[in-house]
Order: sequence, then structure tokens, then C-alpha cells
Amino acid sequence: MWDVFLSYSRGDVERVRPLVRALRDGGLTVFTDETGVASFAGISDTIRRELGRSKALLAYYSAAYPEREACQWELTTAYLAGLGEGDPRRRVMVVNPEAFTGHIHPVELRDARHASADDPAALVAVVREHVARLAGPMTLPERGGGRGRYRAPEPHPEFLGRLSELWRVHSALHAHAAPLTVGRSAARAVQIRGMAGIGKTLLAEEYAVRFEAAYPGGVFRLDGRDFDASLRASGLSGGAQSVFRQFDAVGEPFLWIVDGVDVERTPLRAIAATAAPHPLGHTVFTLRSRAYDTLGTPVDLGPLDDAQARQLVGGDRALADAVGGHPLALTLLGRALQAGHRTQDLYDRLHARGGSLLDALAGDDVTAAVVHDVDTADAADALRCAAALHPLPVTADDVRRVLAAVDRVPKVVASLRAGNGIAELRTRSLLTPAVETAQGPADGDRWSLHPVTLHAWHQHDPAPARTEALRHAALRTLCGHRETVTLALPGSRREALVSAAPSESERMAAFDIQVELVTRIGVQELAPGTGSLREALSSLKSLIDFTRATLHTYSIRLEQGTADGAATVQSLAYALINGTIRPFTTTWHPRLAAYEARRPADAAPLDHELGWPEASQMRADLAALREPLRRIAEGLAEISGADFGMPAAG
Repeated sequence: MWDVFLSYSRGDVERVRPLVRALRDGGLTVFTDETGVASFAGISDTIRRELGRSKALLAYYSAAYPEREACQWELTTAYLAGLGEGDPRRRVMVVNPEAFTGHIHPVELRDARHASADDPAALVAVVREHVARLAGPMTLPERGGGRGRYRAPEPHPEFLGRLSELWRVHSALHAHAAPLTVGRSAARAVQIRGMAGIGKTLLAEEYAVRFEAAYPGGVFRLDGRDFDASLRASGLSGGAQSVFRQFDAVGEPFLWIVDGVDVERTPLRAIAATAAPHPLGHTVFTLRSRAYDTLGTPVDLGPLDDAQARQLVGGDRALADAVGGHPLALTLLGRALQAGHRTQDLYDRLHARGGSLLDALAGDDVTAAVVHDVDTADAADALRCAAALHPLPVTADDVRRVLAAVDRVPKVVASLRAGNGIAELRTRSLLTPAVETAQGPADGDRWSLHPVTLHAWHQHDPAPARTEALRHAALRTLCGHRETVTLALPGSRREALVSAAPSESERMAAFDIQVELVTRIGVQELAPGTGSLREALSSLKSLIDFTRATLHTYSIRLEQGTADGAATVQSLAYALINGTIRPFTTTWHPRLAAYEARRPADAAPLDHELGWPEASQMRADLAALREPLRRIAEGLAEISGADFGMPAAG
């Protein structure tokens, strides 16, 4: 039996080792996982067994801790073990190395006192005192122990990330347990909000899976579109008083999920009436609308981040970017790849006119739900304008100018319609605030359209002719606001108008490539004897792929240069790919691959690489790349306007 199961992020291993020594020197038995676990699904039998043989879990809760799925599984398991004994903090202790506490979830742990790693002797004393009060190891909660008529499903294999959102849901549902921390004592419902297919139902189900033991009174899932029928199907009928008495007789907390609430067609009072029918109930609503903030604490879902999105489509960045991290679209594309479809074929079909690839893969009209709430003329026109400008953000002023030009209405009328349309789209999760760009942070009036929304609108636009008219007007409006200068063409008496500054698309493309470039191993120095040459080669190769995908995203062709020699995104990308990286990879990839093929079976790859006679020469050539890559990054910075992260010349 272990006194302490130490849970920590792998990135904190060096910071944790002194803590482990102090605990063991203090007479405590400590279990640490030296191998690391990558994901929730990959939790090994050893980790499960040793956690069940431990008195308490000690979480080294750094800022990186919440991002590790394995850490979250360990923490949740110990948390629920303590909850089963009456206090969720009984089996969990927290070491917080940060100067803040906002990253700590759940809220009960944020409300607790945190030990400090800066005073090892005091920390050991606190841990010894805590475990001395524990008679034996923690009892791990078993799934399926609740009495609800709805059984929480098995963990979904395609559920990725969302760990912070899971804890936000739990903390919001139980915030009344820590009134001094959160400033309120009354329990509130939680509303999980986001566009169609973004994963609201899946998050609610995954929460039910991982936290089922917190609700011994059962887990109940009701259909928000047909609430009365689903209530009867759950065996909860006979009127409100009868249902109340049923839960009163059980006398234990239960989870009450109302899935798919249709806010646009149901009054707030009617929605509120579907909440848990007893004070012991904890209510979770899932809905697309953001119309009713008073319905409950909002947990807004956005797209998956880049790493998680690529994981669902076999690591393919182009496919992940094409659907903007949309979980449903990524899941359908990932299944198609597993079934043997070629990546390029899927990419081409996704952008082809005609029937939707997503609908074909799903065997159903899944795109209709994405734009289901575009049911007013103002919202439809605002969406058409946003689609015309995509991937650039849209503003109310953009929509106003387009409507005024097409419909020949006064500016005040066009402004009112534009404001109404954008407000409706925002409320229905169809437009989101524009992210920070190379020109600086969004100003609060710039809105982005998700690529899956655009794809769905192409399939279900009820007035394509109207869309085409607005598209033409939007392009004329966009071009009309680009500053131009007059230049004399060499050898000609004619004059031509050219842009005085790069377009928004060029700035965004330059910014994206610049960010990727300054973080790569070719720009950031690889010190002698450190790092991996194979990883350096792979990093440079992926930079080629990323650059090409970025140019494709912003409809920019790869060109060698302009007649006057001015630096452009095209010319810098050409210099990066064909003038700098490709000569290096063409030279060193086959040499390193030939040496790697001779690696003995019992030799570690990195140890074998360190013995390569040509390693020092490759490192020297790699170091020589830094200067040309730095110059390219500087050229991109002049276009993007974001001069950051540039290594000093040396």
C-alpha cells in the first residue's frame, strides 16, 4: 500500500523529483508513474491498480496539469473516491506551484488550502498528517452504481480534449458547495451551448460517464424537443408532486440532462420548468442558442484545438483546417479515412459543388441542422455577406454597405437590418467573435463564420440568386476599400493600379507562416548534443506542408518572385520551400535514413543517432539554415505587421 500516489504532468518531471525525494526521506511511500500515459483511453491496468492501493492522491497542480488527460483521470478517480466517503477532498491533496488558483478544478479543490513545494519540510508534515487520518487505501468507484433509469454510456472513443469544459460543468453544478470562493450559495443549472455538431451532447454524456459516481440517485436524460414523452419513457409520470416524492424517497443527488433544448421556439418559462424536479437534482441543458443567460451558468463550446482536430483525421492538417476543428465533421472524415478513402479525394469532395460530402458520409442530412436557425431574412442576408467575405471577418458595417447597394435602401434601414441579422446569428452560435489577427486584437465588431457553417449554407441556401447578388456587392465593397497607388510599368508609358499594402488575406497568410517558422528547430537553435536530428528533419518537412496548406487556404499561389523584386508572401514562401529547406532535406534525409536502417534492435534511436559520424556536419548545416530562415521570417513580419519571436542574428 502506498501513502501517496503522485499525479503530475510529464512536463513537470524535473520540478517534481525534489518533491518525491523529500516525501520519501520523510518516511512516506510514494508511487510515481515513470512511463507516462498519453490519453484517457490509455490508462493502464497498473495505474488503476496502484491508485486503488494508495491512501491519497497528491496532485502537482501546475498550469500544465489540466491539459493532461491522464492527470485528469487520476484526479477525477480520487476525487470521486473521496466523494463517496462524504468529502471529495478526503483523498486528494494539491500542491500548487503557481501564483494563482484559477486553473484549479474542481471548485472544491480551489477552495481548499494548497501546500507549497517551496517549503519541503512543511509539505511533508502536512502530507504525513493527512494520510495518518486515513485508515486504508481509497475505494475506486464502480461505474453503473446509480439508480437512474438512464444508463450513462461507455466512454466515447472519439471524445478528445474538453477536459477543462468537463470540470467547468462539474464546478458550476457544485459551486454552491464553496460559497466563499465563488461568491454564491444557491445551486444553479448549467447550459452547454454551441453550434450544431460541436459536441454538446457528447460532452454531457462524457460528463455522465466520468462523474456518474457523484450522482447515486441516478442519471436521467430527457429530450428537450419532446420533453413530456421522454419523461414518461423514464418512468417519471403521475404529475409534479408524484415525481417529487419519488426523488424525495431516494434522497440522493441525481443528474438531470435536458438535451437539445429549442430556445427559439420555446418560452424561457417553459424551458425552466423542465429543470430537475427536486432540490437534489443537478440540471444540465444542451442548446445552440445564447439567448437566455439566466437559464444557467453557460459553458460555451468552440472547435477542437489543432492537435486534437488532426488526431481525429490521422494527423492531416489540411482536412482538419478545412472543417475548422468541427468535431462532427472531423469524426465523419476520420471514419472515411479508416475505411480506405484517400485524403485528397475527401478534400476535393468536401469543396465540390453539389451534394455535401458530410451528408454522404453520415447517410443523413446532417448539414441541415447547422443552418436550421437561419429563419429570418435579415439573418440569411448577414450570413450571405459573411460567406462572401470568408475567411475574412465580417462587420455590421460591411453588411450595411452591401445591403444598401443591392436593395437601394437608406443607410439607416440597411444599418438596422445588418445589426439585426448579425445579432441573430451571434445568438444562434452561427457567428463568433473574430480571433486576433496580425493587425492586432479583434475590435469587438468583427465576426467569423465557421467553415462548416459555410459548407452547410451552400447546401441549404433557399435563394442562391440572392446570394450571388450579395456576393458581387460584397466583393465590390471590399475592393473599393483597398488603398492603391499608381506606378509606371518598366518600358511602358501605361500606368497600372497596384495595392499600396498587402491584402488582409496576404497579411493573415504571412502571419500564420511566420508563427510556424519562428518556433521551428531551424530558427530556434539546436545546441550540440541536444535534441534529435530526425525530429529536426521532420519539423522542417512539416513546415513545407504547412506553408503549402496556408497558401491554399488563402488562395495564394506559390511563385518565385515579382518583376520588381519586391518581397511578397508568394516569393518568401518560394524561397522558404525551394530555396532553403528542400536543398537541406534532399541532402540529409537519405543519409540519415541509411544510417538509421543499420540501428541494432537493442539500441535506442537517440543513442544510435549520437554515434553517427556525420551528425556534427548535419548539425552545422542545420545551424547554417538559421540566418536565411531568419531573413525570411523578417520579410514575413514586414507583411504581417507582427514582429515577434525573432531570434537574434549570430
